[in-house]
Amino acid sequence: MMNKRLAAGALLLLSLSALILFWPEHREAPPPSTGTSALQRLLELKLVDANQKTIDLAAWRGRVRVINFWATWCAPCKEEIPAFSRLQEAHPETRFVGIAIDLADSVRTFSEKHPVSYPLPIGDSQVLALTRELGNPHMSLPFTLVISEEGKALSQKSGRLAESDLAGLLGGGQGTEDRDQGSKEVTGASRRMMASGLLQAHEAPSQ
Repeated sequence: MMNKRLAAGALLLLSLSALILFWPEHREAPPPSTGTSALQRLLELKLVDANQKTIDLAAWRGRVRVINFWATWCAPCKEEIPAFSRLQEAHPETRFVGIAIDLADSVRTFSEKHPVSYPLPIGDSQVLALTRELGNPHMSLPFTLVISEEGKALSQKSGRLAESDLAGLLGGGQGTEDRDQGSKEVTGASRRMMASGLLQAHEAPSQ
């Protein structure tokens, strides 16, 4: 009789242990979304600029892309735009895109006063939230990503990005005659970016 009670008690304890172990609150949480998936979502975005023109970020697949998040009310953002415009003109094989976390009217007024040589699509808070998974935990502006031809994040920078740093990575020292070889230069840009200590993949955002 005693043995039966002991056996029943042991079975009850095992059942309770299994219940606690597999109770939803004790199950292992699913892994958080990764930077790769956030980057994929970013590169598949279709946004509209201040003039209602659709900007498809996937249209430049296969090219080095510099994606800058900015706003007209952000002083450091506005300071680096002229440098980005110059670099875009110097490197037409590279695609710069400035995603404005702002109102269309504000972006239109800004671009009329300060011509920009690359597209300025409008983004919202959900678009900015993608950067939280890409090295910008506080969703601060400006924030700049450099994307390889293969669609991989090569570098990230919170805060103003110096023109000389980015120019060096994109082959800024090449002369006019050498620019005929731009496509070859940009093919090697990925390797230079990864090797450089100026902009490394997964760089900690500057404070």
